[in-house]
Formats: sequence, structure tokens, C-alpha cells
Amino acid sequence: MRLSEFDFDLPERLIATRPARPRSSARLLVAGPDWQRDAHVVDLPAFLNPGDRLVLNDTKVIPARLTGTRTRDSAQGRVAARIEATLLEPTAAGTWLALIKPLKKLREGEEIHFSNTLSAHLKVKTDGMGELAFNLEGEDFDAALAEAGAMPLPPYIAARRPADDADKRDYQTIWAEKSGAVAAPTASLHFDPPLMDALRDRGVGFSHVTLHVGAGTFLPVKVDDVTRHKMHAEWGEVSARAADEVNATRAAGGRIIPVGTTALRLIESAADETGHLHPWRGDTDIFIRPGYRFKITDALMTNFHLPKSTLLMLVAALMGHERILAVYAHAVARGYRFFSYGDASLLLPGGQMRQA
Repeated sequence: MRLSEFDFDLPERLIATRPARPRSSARLLVAGPDWQRDAHVVDLPAFLNPGDRLVLNDTKVIPARLTGTRTRDSAQGRVAARIEATLLEPTAAGTWLALIKPLKKLREGEEIHFSNTLSAHLKVKTDGMGELAFNLEGEDFDAALAEAGAMPLPPYIAARRPADDADKRDYQTIWAEKSGAVAAPTASLHFDPPLMDALRDRGVGFSHVTLHVGAGTFLPVKVDDVTRHKMHAEWGEVSARAADEVNATRAAGGRIIPVGTTALRLIESAADETGHLHPWRGDTDIFIRPGYRFKITDALMTNFHLPKSTLLMLVAALMGHERILAVYAHAVARGYRFFSYGDASLLLPGGQMRQA
């Protein structure tokens, strides 16, 4: 299985840098084994059946991108240098792993000031990253980070424009609750209160799980043989309540439809071979690619993904390699918007569709 098998031509003009407004006005490509329909996210209830269940990731994105300064004595006096840090994940020791630029010019023990209240010193360098020890913790840290930090937009957006105040709303789901992600579960960004009400009226159920999306979701695949790629581990949790809801839905004949690849990877990690979902918490580095046998997922709502990405491999596993490339060719031809702020797809490998 070669990386080149997951490539496709994507015009740069189709990379979205702002979301649709209102959220549910984004386009929705509904695809089965041998058909597709062009629609909008607001139409989603018409493509679902009463008794279906959407699995939603309730992680909350932290404003993880920080800009600060470090000062150092020199022959010319006190010299300040700009430092950029993107927080990746907390450590058991209470520090944060971070991508730091320029890491090479920062000495261990040096202090970085990010605001009047927030500062950190570099504890150690490891594997191209730095470990930062902040001067605050708990709610004080959260408040200072909210003031000083910016949303960690994906590289393909950040290269085109800086993050701003609008992103603090746009790059967060309406049900975000548990802080810890440095990337949004972007398929969920299309949901707004009117759509949620319409889905409830349709008889669709909701279950919340948590997967803290890490920066590893943006790491490129660097090996030609994709089976040798190592996934970045991410922390997740399936509560007993969510497991019971999903299992009851399956027993009643309803479909389990994760919203986003993060929710899908989590429930596939927590399900046993019979498709029974168990309460679960821990790190998952599950790599879903063609040949994978899905345990519990019946369909998937997701955005359109990068060429040669592990997420494209995941949807290829769900729909079939040739079929997903045909779906993506249709999306490109029809001008769908791609990636985090782009349009969505509803992938139905079993072909079930019932329009009201």
C-alpha cells in the first residue's frame, strides 16, 4: 500500500480559510457505494433515520498558540528575541510539551514572557520540542492562556492568514466542554442550534465522547509504505453512559454515525470484536487504513481531507479506495471547499438513505 495511491489534484482555491455562515449552510456531499447527492448540512436530518445516533466529540480547543519574548544580556546590553510556542499536551509533571520557534536559540532554563501575567521557562529540549514550565496553574493558567493565546489554526490556514478573534468562536464546536485539544473536531463545526433541534425532531440521538485532538493530526506521512507509518497517540474517554446509549441504539437497529474521524477512531478503539462499545479511557494510536474491519461504525460525517493523509486513508477504508477517490473527484469538480473550515461529506458505505 503506497502513499502515492492516496494522492489527488486539489486546486489551492478550494482550501477554505473561513467557515460558512451560518454554520449549517455549508455544503454536504452525501455518498453511497455507487451514488452521491449534492446537498447542504442543513439538509442532514433528511438523510438520517429515526433511531440513528450521532457520536459527538466534546473536546474543547485551547488557545494554544503563544507569542512571547526572551531577553538576554549581551555586549550590546539587554537583547530581546521573539519566541513562538504552540502547546501540544500537558505532562504528568505539570509542564507542557510545545513546538517552539526558534528552539535552537533558546537555552534551557531561560524565561519567556507571553503577557503581563503569563510566563514560562524552558525546562528541557527533547525530540525537536521543548518542555515549558509555566508560572501559573489551574484556573489562573486557563484565564491567562485565554487572554494571551490564539487558536492553533491548521498549517494550511495559518500559512494564508493569522488567527484572529473570530477563530475563537469559529474553531470551536457548540458543545465543546472538556479542554485539552490543540485542533478542532472539524466536522462538528457545521452544527448550530437550529440544526440540533431539527435532528432531535427527526428522532436522531446524540452521544458525547472525548478525544483530545493533538497536533499529530497534521503531521505528514513520510514513508512510502504507509503500513510503516506511526500514528501520534491521543487521549480519549468513552463514558459508561455513552457506551450504554450506543449499545442500546445498535440493539434497536439504529445506525451509529460518528461526526468526525476523531469520534470514529475513539469508538473503534473502545469497541470489541462483536461491536459492543465499552467504557474506556486512555491513549489511542489506532491507524485505520484500507483492509481495516470496522467494528461499530455504520456511516461517517466528515470534512474533506488532505491528499496523502492518514484521514484520507481512513475514509478509503470505510468506502473503498476507488470509490473515495471518485467521491473526492466529484467534490473537486463541483467546487466543494476543503479541510478544517471547508464543506462536509456524509459517507454511507451500506448505501442506506431515506429522505423525508
